[in-house]
Amino acid sequence: MHSHIDFAYPWYLTYGHLTIVAVVLPLLVMGWVRKWPKLLLGIIGAVTLWAVAGFLMARFGLNVNGRAVMPTEKFLASGSGTVLDMGAGSGRSSLMVLEARPKTTLVALDNFSTEYSRHFGTDGNVEEVLDAGQKRLLSNFKAAGVERRASIQPGDMRKMPFEAATFDAIVSAYAIDHLNRDGIKSSMNEASRVLKPRGEFLLMVIAKDFWVRFAWGPIFLHSGMRGPDRWTSFLRDAGFEVVEQGTRPATMYFLARKP
Repeated sequence: MHSHIDFAYPWYLTYGHLTIVAVVLPLLVMGWVRKWPKLLLGIIGAVTLWAVAGFLMARFGLNVNGRAVMPTEKFLASGSGTVLDMGAGSGRSSLMVLEARPKTTLVALDNFSTEYSRHFGTDGNVEEVLDAGQKRLLSNFKAAGVERRASIQPGDMRKMPFEAATFDAIVSAYAIDHLNRDGIKSSMNEASRVLKPRGEFLLMVIAKDFWVRFAWGPIFLHSGMRGPDRWTSFLRDAGFEVVEQGTRPATMYFLARKP
């Protein structure tokens, strides 16, 4: 059942290092046989070791195309409720919640725009991206056996198509940090609006930590690379109380609550 889940992140995030290995390893062998200068061999060897270590870290440590793990057990500790996934993408964070909290139902929101196409490999006009994105989400929900507890809603997280106080909880993973400052503020305010009183908001963003720097360098250094103080400031400005924050490899997370 689970073998058909495909989060569709670009191949190079997991296997890109192997293309470097394919180039430098033969050079290292040839240089060793032909007795190239030790300094040159050392440089080539260091690049080879980095590429192998980077692959192992990306594939087995960070595993962006694998299942995500809930960063805190405090999120929806009651085990039930209606959850919104803001910027659901191909469903990785949606499945994280649905599988960790089997009594929940979830609405997966994404705008299925050209940004979606850039991240998940869908190509074509807006209608084609919308259709392909929804099909991919639904396919992953079915593969995980959670399709009866999940629905898909096209929409922009900066102006969401929901009534106020609709959801018990919200999760947003690696989505809001792609927006500019005004977009982040609008999304935070919208999250507060559609949450019920005492509702919880689990925000996960990419961290510029050792893992990211070592494995991928500048690939993830987009405009959303902000420090934890900036994110807590955004949350508090939107009226949230931050009850927990922490880190996981390549991730900062914040658990906030609406008063």
